[in-house]
Amino acid sequence: MSKPIVAIVGRPNVGKSTLFNVLAGSAISIVKDTPGVTRDRIYADCTWLSHSFTLIDTGGIEPDSSDIILAQMREQAQIAIDTADVIIFIVDVRQGLVDSDSKVADMLRKSRKPVVLAVNKVDSFEKFGNDVYEFYNLGIGDPVPVSAASRLGLGELLDEVAKHFTPDQYDDEEDDRPRVAIVGKPNVGKSSIINKMLGENRVIVSDIAGTTRDAVDTEVIHNGTEYVFIDTAGLRRKSKVKEDIERYSIIRTVTAVDRADVVLMVIDATQGVTEQDAKIAGIAHDRGKGIIVVVNKWDAIEKTDKTIYEYTNKLKETLAYMPYAEYVFVSALTGQRMQKLFDLIDMVRENQTLRVATGVLNEIVTEAVAMQQPPSDKGKRLKIYYVTQVSVKPPTFVVFVNDKELMHFSYTRYLENKIREAFGFRGTSLKFIIRERKEKE
Repeated sequence: MSKPIVAIVGRPNVGKSTLFNVLAGSAISIVKDTPGVTRDRIYADCTWLSHSFTLIDTGGIEPDSSDIILAQMREQAQIAIDTADVIIFIVDVRQGLVDSDSKVADMLRKSRKPVVLAVNKVDSFEKFGNDVYEFYNLGIGDPVPVSAASRLGLGELLDEVAKHFTPDQYDDEEDDRPRVAIVGKPNVGKSSIINKMLGENRVIVSDIAGTTRDAVDTEVIHNGTEYVFIDTAGLRRKSKVKEDIERYSIIRTVTAVDRADVVLMVIDATQGVTEQDAKIAGIAHDRGKGIIVVVNKWDAIEKTDKTIYEYTNKLKETLAYMPYAEYVFVSALTGQRMQKLFDLIDMVRENQTLRVATGVLNEIVTEAVAMQQPPSDKGKRLKIYYVTQVSVKPPTFVVFVNDKELMHFSYTRYLENKIREAFGFRGTSLKFIIRERKEKE
């Protein structure tokens, strides 16, 4: 199930980031930060009433001169427009309607994407109510008066946004083909890997029409199984600003990862794992996807018999928060180990959908508890009553205990390791939900 993407667009200083932070932090629930993911968070998983969506902030660009403002704002808005399903266009009631607003409105109109116009900084409807009408001149629908700082009008704004969500558009439930997202920084060889897979397998290829995201879907048939590869390779290199490239490659990654079962995290062997690689991997980890780290350009590395072993250990140190990830060293140029990718994708997908019977699971947990006593605090010891698996993709377990506070993170990790030893689950994260149950129950 893919979530709709909602982007906040507008010129600098109209309150984009304030609105983003308020929506991400309080009016709506937000998932926890992932280790290694960017500190100035530019996307958030949100829910409003029964709707889930991903919110993108296109803010953070504060150029110096008016010419640069227009150039960068145009590029920034354009990338958001390409990626988003619904756009919140934010303007400032106190500055009134300015020329730049009209220029952004023109771009939005050409995009034919649904736009919700938010007039920000309306702290008092009595004082600013009439000024809101001026924004009808933009010709992109009814203005919704809000105050991000005072948290006024946000419900009405989100109601308008949610009207543009069409359930069928985001429902991939019936399509049970394996979906594989190829992610990574620009120029690590994502396109080459796809082309090699296509070329060597002489498959039927067609771009799937009607995908709203800015990622290309390619069908690949291998040994009778049809795979859908979601490629995020088409990152525009117009911008000279490194942060912009990073910002938008991460936005594209979020949209692609959401739609995938398995994520191929491509790393350039000649560069090693970078901070941006860790951020991108963190997104896939956070969303509970199957993860295969693909080290490309392996032909360019001078090797001894220990090179792969040493390189893998170095990668595992940097990506320590996902010890379950699978690693494969390939060369898209020579085709080295490219065939192994399909075997790994199949294995990780199987592990993502693996179900363990409650009886067998509790035998393993009972054994684990006998080997290492649960933690205690002030004379009270943690008791684990039973564990059951409630869902897959990722495999999710509910642990019933006497006191949630006693279930320390390190003990959860110990149980996870024991479950992995028994059942494998290679390549996929596991999720644990701790529930309290009173003694007499």
